[in-house]
Amino acid sequence: MPNVAVVGAGIVGLTTATLLQDALPATSVTLMADKFLQDTTSDGAAGIYRPGLQFQGLSPEVTRRWLENSYKYYKDILHAGDPEVTGVKKVSGFHFSSQYPDIVVNPFLKAILEEHRPCTQEELDLYGYKYGSFMTTVLTECRRFLPYLTKKFKSRGGSIVERHLTSMEDLAGDFDVVCNCSGFGSRDLCGDLTVTPIRGQVFKVRAPWVKYFYYVDYDTYILPGFDLLTLGGTRQFDSYSSEVCRHDAAAIWERCTQVLPGLKNGEIVRQWVGWRPYRPTVRVERETMTFAGNKTLEVVHNYGHGGYGVMTAPGTSIDAVKLVVDYLASRKSKL
Repeated sequence: MPNVAVVGAGIVGLTTATLLQDALPATSVTLMADKFLQDTTSDGAAGIYRPGLQFQGLSPEVTRRWLENSYKYYKDILHAGDPEVTGVKKVSGFHFSSQYPDIVVNPFLKAILEEHRPCTQEELDLYGYKYGSFMTTVLTECRRFLPYLTKKFKSRGGSIVERHLTSMEDLAGDFDVVCNCSGFGSRDLCGDLTVTPIRGQVFKVRAPWVKYFYYVDYDTYILPGFDLLTLGGTRQFDSYSSEVCRHDAAAIWERCTQVLPGLKNGEIVRQWVGWRPYRPTVRVERETMTFAGNKTLEVVHNYGHGGYGVMTAPGTSIDAVKLVVDYLASRKSKL
């Protein structure tokens, strides 16, 4: 029986692990990480399916496939499960601007979503903007979704190991193939210096009367989860600060309350800072890693999603799992 490990227990790692179990039910799958559930970067993400144009695979065709497969994956969960359990729900809302007409139209979304239209003049007048679009999409809240996937993984016999790795060499000889879903950790584990943190800071606010999501211009957003809103944000390239910045907090709060003044009556539950693991192109490929003493390790990489990990994890993971399946099949045929 093949023995496969997945390194990283955020949204990408857990999605990959459960899809491996779908594709290879007779395979032993071990999920290995030093952070789980609420300790992962995925936990703070708002999780709305709304990819930016800077999300890139190796080609436009690959990027489109990842986006389409991700949306289908979440829609299937939405239709089959209880949103309160899975953390996947339908959400509608607006993208507004008074200066940048092009940014309120997302070509990726227009081609995928069932509803993506220009705002009516009444909607623009109501909120006080010159340009806008209205859309219906899905939102995946990781505080619910990660436990849902973890339970699914364990119920199928998956093994979870808490371990801090210093190098992928630590796993050489222990597994037939390893899926590297370590996000920013790939900088150290694989020596990939193209992986760069994009620092994000958000508020989590209780304001149950807000039903729609709102984007304004580039970095102002109000996203309704199940219990809390996510208010953001920041997009600070190559920033390693993990502390809440009061200046960023003041700017976020001012921008968001300008969009919806009623937020001032909401309850601020917490603030959160995380590093989005950015890479110029998301890395989904197989590599034979070689170490001292002629030790080798077969690795399938799946990392570098930046701020789009939740919304695109299923699409990239489907491709990563196929690479694992193809490798194991080719190895078996040579025996």
